[in-house]
Amino acid sequence: MGVNNHSNFWLRSSVYSGSDSRSLIPELFKGLGAKRILLVSDSGLEHAGVVKKVTEVFEVTNLTDGPEIVGKFLNVTQDAGSSCVNDALDYAREVQADGILAVGGGSVIDTAKALKFGLSKGIAEINDAIPRGFLYEGFPKAQPMNIAHISVATTAGTGSEVSPIAVIYNEDIKVKMNIYNVYLSSDIAILDPDLTVGLPPYITAFTGADALTHAIEAIASPQATSITDAYAFQAIRVIEENLPIAVKDGTNIKARMEMLHGSLMGITAFSSALNAIPIHNLAHAYGALFRIPHGLANAVFLPVVMESIPDLYLPKIHLIAEAFQVRFDEGDAQGLLAKVIEKLRFFLNDLGLPSEFSDSQISQMDIESIVKAVTTDPASANFPMSAELIKSVASRVAPVEIN
Repeated sequence: MGVNNHSNFWLRSSVYSGSDSRSLIPELFKGLGAKRILLVSDSGLEHAGVVKKVTEVFEVTNLTDGPEIVGKFLNVTQDAGSSCVNDALDYAREVQADGILAVGGGSVIDTAKALKFGLSKGIAEINDAIPRGFLYEGFPKAQPMNIAHISVATTAGTGSEVSPIAVIYNEDIKVKMNIYNVYLSSDIAILDPDLTVGLPPYITAFTGADALTHAIEAIASPQATSITDAYAFQAIRVIEENLPIAVKDGTNIKARMEMLHGSLMGITAFSSALNAIPIHNLAHAYGALFRIPHGLANAVFLPVVMESIPDLYLPKIHLIAEAFQVRFDEGDAQGLLAKVIEKLRFFLNDLGLPSEFSDSQISQMDIESIVKAVTTDPASANFPMSAELIKSVASRVAPVEIN
């Protein structure tokens, strides 16, 4: 629990769930006092018609003097690049936005969160605001940012719509930077399953694996409490039951809704028990080096890391096993860990996810570059891994032995 046994559970976002919950957005922005809304999304969601499904709710609203969308920033790239955040800052100031509407997955929502942070702090260059790659602002240093902020999740994975963390890719130094501030999370999160039905099976699978990783790392965390365990346990249970259904039948609204809830619960546990996260540590490093989608990296590393660092997972393995529907007798924790890992491998494989990275670029990468990327990632601060351990894990996820 840390030096002084203090813990903090902070959940400030109001959550509206259900089919067509997007129709509430104009009224909610009015309640937040915003009139000039900047919509942040990406070109893929625009082409898929998802952006239109959100913007058209503003066209049918009867609000007099209500909020209006004064601009659309649709240039968000995978991994929320810092240059993209800087462009969004320029554009938001140009259109004089007083509200932000994020429509997308983790990269879009993280871009919007960094945008809100930059606007409230008067920042022009986001990289300059995070010189060491990690910026932690807890309460009371963190203060309300006074920019109305609604997020509409279109993937069930990162849970970024309610988390106090924004992960931004610094293109200059090829590192994923982290901003932690309790007011980064949205004022309101909209979980509308109708907007996730078009998500392809493969992306559904690896974003779901990201949510599962959040929950497992939260339970294993030395900072876990009964509160975070409750969220993490139910997240694992919901994902185990619903992710296979959502992958096989993307139009299943109930499974899509449950996955949005599972994702939200997973990140809530994760961000309130934030400590030892070796799986995310490796996923961040590989994402930065090789541009591997974050959820996909987590899916590959999840069983390998649990096998490689058993001591981190053994104390809570009975809770993980119960949540993941693995039968057990009280007693042999080592054997139970092996059974959980075996089921995880089957589970991820059935979703169509790989057990290793097939990119030839990885097999040619100097192992020392990988070790450096893992050990310099901000996530390594709480749980440093030895070079030997990193090399061992790396050799098990690459297509060939790394020299």
